[in-house]
Amino acid sequence: MCPVALTSGAPRAAEIYGEPRWTEDAEGYRQTMTAIPCKGLDCEKPAGTLQCPSCLKLGIAGSFFCSQDCFKKSWGTHKIIHNVGNGPAGTYDPFPNFQYKGDLKACYPIGKMDKVPEGIQKPDYADTSIPRSEQLVARSTKMKTLDEKEIEGMRTVCRLGREVLDIAAAALRPGITTDEINTVVHNACLERNSYPSPLNYYEFPKSVCTSVNEIICHGIPDKRPLKDGDIVNLDVTLYHNGFHGDLNETYYVGDKAKADKESVNIVETARECLEKALALVKPGMPFRDYGITIEAHAKANNCSVVRTYCGHGINQLFHCAPNIPHYAKNKAIGVAKPGMCFTIEPMISGGDWRDVTWPDNWTSSTIDGKRSAQFEHTILVTETGCEILTARKADSPGGPVKRID
Repeated sequence: MCPVALTSGAPRAAEIYGEPRWTEDAEGYRQTMTAIPCKGLDCEKPAGTLQCPSCLKLGIAGSFFCSQDCFKKSWGTHKIIHNVGNGPAGTYDPFPNFQYKGDLKACYPIGKMDKVPEGIQKPDYADTSIPRSEQLVARSTKMKTLDEKEIEGMRTVCRLGREVLDIAAAALRPGITTDEINTVVHNACLERNSYPSPLNYYEFPKSVCTSVNEIICHGIPDKRPLKDGDIVNLDVTLYHNGFHGDLNETYYVGDKAKADKESVNIVETARECLEKALALVKPGMPFRDYGITIEAHAKANNCSVVRTYCGHGINQLFHCAPNIPHYAKNKAIGVAKPGMCFTIEPMISGGDWRDVTWPDNWTSSTIDGKRSAQFEHTILVTETGCEILTARKADSPGGPVKRID
């Protein structure tokens, strides 16, 4: 794996195991491995297991090539990215050739994967990255109803999840990095004898998703300091005593964000979309119908509903049936029944609803660079309506902001 100089001045590509790339289904979780494209100049072939050794040393991800010849041919252009590691505080953009849709760019290094001590119960994917228990039922439409003991397990983990989200939100301020927020979340999970569910889920490298401005969801915490005027979604999930609890909110960073008419409209519309959907939850309510109300409210406020990701069942599994689409005219199967637990988590954008995934294979951006906001609760269906297991507390940070006329 050590570089060997060639006559062209290019090193020899190192042969290592390539990074897996996953496709996402309608729920937003990943099922199928697909090929990584070669980074060679004008090359349309899939990459092999050859990676640039200089990128390896610098921690620049995704520099895979189909062959030594292709790597050699591309060296003159490719080597330019090795200079990006000399930015402020030693940070760099690992995807300098990627056409970002907005102002936000990846800010690496992101550091090593967080460690979870022995003694904390872990989900089946913690060590392997593959949730085998989910995959066994991935194509099933059977929807689980929980017994009283299981319901108490869900109440406990969701209460802990709310505590962790509130701790993270209280730490938000201009100048803090999302990587520092990740540390806050990770430590708060461990203090509650809980595993941070996103960690190593299909190789997600962090303990929380942090989605800033035009990032719709699945943002990877990094070294970029948050700015006065940003909006940021914190998506927290805990695994405790065999159950997952999932919730997220979008927050204003500093006073400038609260004074920005467009940002306030997007964030408050997303908040209201979730509230309106929650008001509909009761036994017999078809899962396909929540999207009608959500989309109508979004459109009334000049926003759009992201269609790529849906709410999902949650219990002992992080993601399972049912699917809860947030847009109208969907084909979701089933109706709510007492004892079911699922999430509703509309993602609302200020422009086009379509999304683009960054080369990290996780971060989802709006296609036009417009801002996006999201809110999520885990819900238990009761005999007469629903119980919001992740409900805000009286002293929870954040909360509604008055719209700007």
